[in-house]
Amino acid sequence: MIGAQSLPPSHGRTQPQQQSTARLLAGPPLADGTESHAAHVARLGPLPGRIDPGALVAEIERSGLLGRGGAAFPAGTKWRAVAGRASGGAVVVANGAEGEPRSHKDRALMAARPHLVIDGGLLAARAVGAGELVLYVGSDHHAAIASMRRALAERRGDALPIRLMEAPARYVAGESSAVVHFLNEGDARPTAVPPRPYVRGVGGRATLVQNVESLAHAALIGRFGAEWYRSAGRDSTPGTALVTVQGADGMAKVAELEYGTTLRELAASLGHDARDHRAVLLGGYFGGWATVDAVVDVPLDPARLTERGLAFGCGLVALLPAGTCGVQATAGVLRYMAGESARQCGPCVFGLGAISAAADRLAERRHAPDDLENLGRWANQVQGRGGCHHPDGAAGLLVSALEVFHAEFRLHQATRRCSADGTIGLAAAASGPGDLAIGRAA
Repeated sequence: MIGAQSLPPSHGRTQPQQQSTARLLAGPPLADGTESHAAHVARLGPLPGRIDPGALVAEIERSGLLGRGGAAFPAGTKWRAVAGRASGGAVVVANGAEGEPRSHKDRALMAARPHLVIDGGLLAARAVGAGELVLYVGSDHHAAIASMRRALAERRGDALPIRLMEAPARYVAGESSAVVHFLNEGDARPTAVPPRPYVRGVGGRATLVQNVESLAHAALIGRFGAEWYRSAGRDSTPGTALVTVQGADGMAKVAELEYGTTLRELAASLGHDARDHRAVLLGGYFGGWATVDAVVDVPLDPARLTERGLAFGCGLVALLPAGTCGVQATAGVLRYMAGESARQCGPCVFGLGAISAAADRLAERRHAPDDLENLGRWANQVQGRGGCHHPDGAAGLLVSALEVFHAEFRLHQATRRCSADGTIGLAAAASGPGDLAIGRAA
């Protein structure tokens, strides 16, 4: 079950009623299901009619809108790059694959606010000179698919051709090159070989692959302007963002927060006490672990998190309850990542396989003497050597785990015991062998 809450901006100029209720999760509760096109237009007004494409790109640039798929790349920069190469007609892909297994924000948005996503895709198409909009939705996101289909049926008068494609239920299927490869060849496999999609993508045309949340924000910026968007945000990054929060109850809750909201505030708004948790996974499986004590009052802002070697990523905030084994939690993530390999290079097939096997042995306390040392070494060796970035993400998460759960890993290695058993404390690991050789590859 997915809950939702819209966290109100803490500051910003006074605005007309229509604008003040125009954030992504304003309006009907998510539990009410799909907002109809008539209700959507009544609440927000229609999309602007004639808009100069260059002015629209410039407005997106001025807003500071970042991509919400994980990389936080400036949306306006992507739009301008595609617009500059669209002489033969471009393609816009609204990317709702959301292969991150713990993230629910994209599917919740598509299920409840499909017309915001479509509006954003149509605006992007105007801006870059596209002749087609593709809605690329994860095949296992059933409510989202049904909602998008209903929305398209309500909008048969839209001049631009729009098609809905179901993305394979794979972690790597939402990576931009994998999106293009699937739409061209039926194989959602990421590639590291140029050209990139903005140069030659779907059908050989310049292609803008943009996350559905990014496009929904763009739909509001198109109506209310860059300054309106920038009126939210407490720190370096303007605007709001959707997040998926998991706490001790195991429930996934989707919320909209101002960038700069702290972990303590976010958890409290959803009924959790952040201090009841020992660690937090930030940014998804391409993100990293941090202790709650270290980040509880750090602004959830991409720039501030990057300064600390962390990432906002896809907006996942997964809190690990006190008393839960960090080694076991990490082994589960690594097992998933190894299973989701695109199987096109050695670092992914053999490297992640070996890493996952060693982590499982440590978690189950049936490890070989050198498993912990090997994890630190292999984490460095696979980074930057894959056919795509999948091994990098898994290795980065492992590095963070070896730092945050250092004593827990030592305890498993040295005593074959786990603090989660309630029989032994982490201090017993302090007398173990020397420091691990871990770190991020240059």
